[in-house]
This record gives sequence, structure tokens and C-alpha cells, in this order.
Amino acid sequence: MTDKPSPAAPPPQRTAYLVLGMHRSGTSALANVLALAGADLPREVMPADDHNARGYFEPWRIAVFNDRRLAAAGTAWDDPFAALAAPPADETTWREEARGLFRAQFGRRRRPLLKDPRVTVLWDLWRPVLEAEGLALRVLVPVRSPLAVAGSLAARDGFPLRKSVMVWCAYMLAAEAGSRDLPRAFLDYDALLEDWRPQVAGAEARLGEPLPALTPAAGRKIDAFLSTELRRNSGEGDLSALGEAGAMASGVLDWLRAAARGAEPDRAHLDRAAAWLAAQKTLYGDLVSPVSADRAAARTALADAEGRAAFLERTLAETREIVATLEGRIQALYDTIGSLDGQLGEMRDHIASLTRTNEDLRRHARSLETRLKASQAAVREAAGRLESLVEPG
Repeated sequence: MTDKPSPAAPPPQRTAYLVLGMHRSGTSALANVLALAGADLPREVMPADDHNARGYFEPWRIAVFNDRRLAAAGTAWDDPFAALAAPPADETTWREEARGLFRAQFGRRRRPLLKDPRVTVLWDLWRPVLEAEGLALRVLVPVRSPLAVAGSLAARDGFPLRKSVMVWCAYMLAAEAGSRDLPRAFLDYDALLEDWRPQVAGAEARLGEPLPALTPAAGRKIDAFLSTELRRNSGEGDLSALGEAGAMASGVLDWLRAAARGAEPDRAHLDRAAAWLAAQKTLYGDLVSPVSADRAAARTALADAEGRAAFLERTLAETREIVATLEGRIQALYDTIGSLDGQLGEMRDHIASLTRTNEDLRRHARSLETRLKASQAAVREAAGRLESLVEPG
């Protein structure tokens, strides 16, 4: 009987951490918490700007792709009906491009961290792509008051309150519906800024596993990163003043906050809100979506240009650092060569001195040898004379 070789152990499964939810709701802060705790950021991260000074922590190429894909369906990220838009006829081609972008940004990294709020309303596109990569999916959703989000969007984009609240509602409904069958955690954004540890501990419990590298050192970095300064807009106000839109958003917010506390509330209000949003699309979608798509086209081109410029600036800065390092090393080599050349000159002088000393010693030895021979001849002559004197005559 021959021993059969044991089968090779399968490679460990890769895990993707997905931050879903609404723009301006804390997705960037949560993404960096995950990155500091061991998740892998993409290769090309969107640069910080005046609206997010600490960074977005999302792949700008994927964000630009998502904007293009939304435009292909006649919608945009700020369209409250984006998640309900029918996919374009060439969705398979878009999916292939998405898979190529994901591989370009993450390679074979074990714990890719994908954060772009647009993924929330393009979940039907992205989920098959991620699953085709063999990834185990873990979803995290920050929960922030729609009024705080609306305040941020008003400052950045000039959006009216009702629109921002409807868009918030659409994103949060899409994030919840798309992740129901996956390990997921909702986190209260304000509580995260106040004391992140209980929020993260609760998220780990709901995900069923700890974050990959939440070490004491990582905790200190998270402490340094998170602060209430990240909360520029409060969630104070009355949603009921917005009529049906406010009532729907208020119920969704209550459900999400309960879920963030670890409860499992009834989804009946979520279903009513989703049905209300679909009815609004039927009534107003043909008016709202094209306007959002036109605005988004200009923003996409600008974001693409800014992303490329920032990437080139970083590449140039890195190249300059490499050149400066090489110049320093070359100068050090020149200094070493100069030092060695000086030492070589000193050694040559020493060898010349030793050579002269050796020649002097040889001349002295030859002189001594001559004197010794003369002395020996004198001794022999004296011995002959003595011998002749003592012989009998």
C-alpha cells in the first residue's frame, strides 16, 4: 500500500468590508476606523478636500466609474430614485469593468475595504462582482440623522432640505434591503465620535468576528483620528415639517437607531417607506432623474480630473523624494570615494617610506658584510704571521 499525499490546504478565504449608507453620514470616518483596525484600503484613495479634510478613504476611480454607470441608467448619486433605476442593456459589460477596477485597486489583498456610498444604490451591480471574487462580505452602515446630512449637503452642494432627506431615505433603505442576508452592523455615527469602543465592540458581535487587527496601537490611532470636530452639522430639527417625506424618514431613522443598539425591530415601516418612494418615482421620476443626471455628468468629469491630478501630484512628490534619496546616496558615495582616495595616498606614501627604509637597511647590510669580510681577511693574515713565528727555525 502506498501513502497518498495529503491534499493541500485551501487558501484562507478573503473578507471584504463594505461601508454602505448615505453620503455625508459618517462613511469616511467609519472607513478609516476599519482601515486602522486592519482592513485594506484601495491603491488609489480619493484625496481630502475642504469638505472632508481628513480624507474620504474611497477609490476615486471606482467612484468615477459608479457615476458613469448611474448616468448610463439615466440617474445620478443625488437622485432619490437611483436605486430604483433599471440597469442599462449592457449591464454585463459594466460588471466586467467593475471587476477589473476592483482587481486593479485591491489585487489579492486579504481584507479589501470598499467604501463608496454609490455602491449602496448600485448593489445589484457590485454584489455579483464581489461574490465572483470569492469574497466573504461584511457590511457596516453608519447611521446619522437625515437633518445633519441635509445640513452638510446644503453647505457643500446647495441642496434643498426635502431633496436631501429623500435621498438619505433612499440610500438607507437600499443599504438595509441589500444586506439583510449578510453579516452586518449598524453604527450610530454620533456615538462613534463620542466613544467608538462600545460601537465597534457591538459591530464585532453582530458581524460574528473581531476586526482583523484592532490592537492597542490601532486603538490609539483611532483615538487620534476620531473627534467631535468631524460633526459639523447637528441633527436637531423637526422632520414632521417636511410632510410625508419627513414622516417616512423619521420612521426609517427610528428603525436604524434601534438596529444600531442591537435590536431587531419590525420592518413594516421600512416596507411602507420603500413603497412610498416607489410611488414618488412613478409620479416625479421623469422630472427628477434627468436633472440629477445632467448635474452629475459635470461633477463626474471634475472628480475624474481632480482625482487624476491628485494622483499625479502624489506620484511626483514620491518621485522627488526618491531622487533626493538617490542624490544623498550618490553624495555619500563621493564622500566615501574621497576618503578612500585620501587613505590610499597615505598608504602609498607609507609604502614609499618603507621602500626607502628597506633600501637603507640593505646598503647598511652590504657595508657590514664588506667590513666583516675585511675583518676575516685580517684575522687570517694575523694567524699566518703568528704561525710563522712559532715554527722552529
